[in-house]
Amino acid sequence: MSTKNVFLKGTLILTATGFCTRFIGFFYRIFLSHSFGEEGMGLYQLIFPVYALCFSLTCAGIELSISRCTAKYRASGQNSRALDCLYMGLSFAFAFSCIVTFVIQKYAVSISSYFLGDTRCILLLKVIAYALPFAAVHSCIVGYYLGLKETKLPSVSQLLEQSARILSVFLLYWFLTKNNDSPSIVIAVIGLVFGEIFSSFFVFFHFQKNARILKTNKFSHHYFASLREVLTLAFPLTSNRVLLNILQSVEAVSIPFQLQLYGYSLKESLSLYGVLTGMALPCILFPSAITASVSTMLLPTITEINETHSGKTLAAVTRKITRACLLLGFACALFFLIFSHFIGMILFHSENAGKFIFILAWICPFLYTNSTYISILNGLGKTFSSFLFNSLGLFVRIYGVFFLIPRFGMKGYLWGMLISQILVFLLCRIKISRVIRAKQTGTL
Repeated sequence: MSTKNVFLKGTLILTATGFCTRFIGFFYRIFLSHSFGEEGMGLYQLIFPVYALCFSLTCAGIELSISRCTAKYRASGQNSRALDCLYMGLSFAFAFSCIVTFVIQKYAVSISSYFLGDTRCILLLKVIAYALPFAAVHSCIVGYYLGLKETKLPSVSQLLEQSARILSVFLLYWFLTKNNDSPSIVIAVIGLVFGEIFSSFFVFFHFQKNARILKTNKFSHHYFASLREVLTLAFPLTSNRVLLNILQSVEAVSIPFQLQLYGYSLKESLSLYGVLTGMALPCILFPSAITASVSTMLLPTITEINETHSGKTLAAVTRKITRACLLLGFACALFFLIFSHFIGMILFHSENAGKFIFILAWICPFLYTNSTYISILNGLGKTFSSFLFNSLGLFVRIYGVFFLIPRFGMKGYLWGMLISQILVFLLCRIKISRVIRAKQTGTL
């Protein structure tokens, strides 16, 4: 199968899966907002910066490292070395995630009190920590299959994880209400853990079954060399991801504090935060299932084009991707501008959700295009540039949190988001154009 066909097939599978999971997740969030209210959604969203930071620290970089090593060794026919990298990377990620789980369990009170600023998050943190070891298993095996450019297993596991999460929450909610108990938002966190457990067991047993059938469950016994290679590749990726997550965590946990400085109570600030992160943003991000799938397949494709084709081919591909993403972004922006009030009031029963969606609609063209631009930069080997541009965008948003929210309320933060996306778009566009021009003139 040609590179173009592999790219299109992988993108279609990932896009279909992304739309399906986001469609299910969209109505799941409606259920959560109706069942636990805006404040409950705020508490639920408040713990995710901590979880995202721990995930980035334990396995996000290792997943990408395993994917690269797998592609490298399978291309040269060294299947055993690819398996070495998978098992050693998986073992390290699993062990490290267990340690981080223990740390969160021990310091959940301090994290909730001093970092998140709400002691009601203690139980939520203790529960969500159990998802980390299973997430490590899931992500490492998915990274292996993506290295093979096989998207079927990652897509199916994503669907199963989402289905198991939602089904477990529905069952827990039904059981508690039937017994006249009052369900709390903690059951949503329990559902997340159940989803990770189910998906990790699914991918692990599926991998073991295929390995036996294909008789590839053999090792080259270069264990320490493989572990060193995985960790060497993972270290810069993890460092970048962790730094970005720290900035995102500072941004996220500071929003409720700054809203209180504007004049809202703790309950009102958590409610607004829940509306933004649990209702408005998921709506805006829903169409990005397409660009996220394109971005996933774009990185190895751009890498190949950069190595084997001329700057003219690279420019043509970049031009087509830009046009498609901008067209999608402007179409979605128009849709959200027209139907924002309907989505907020009818679906979420929240006037604030409609107002936030209306303002956020303007970022769609830049938001959707930026994800593909970052993948193009990474495919061109400009990983520092992509990290720098993302960081600058985050600093603009953090500026909005600390200086615009106390003065203008949540609208100030939304304006900061728009400015940051435009900034990242312009920086990426300028950098990509320079690289392509240098390649065409032979000065790269």
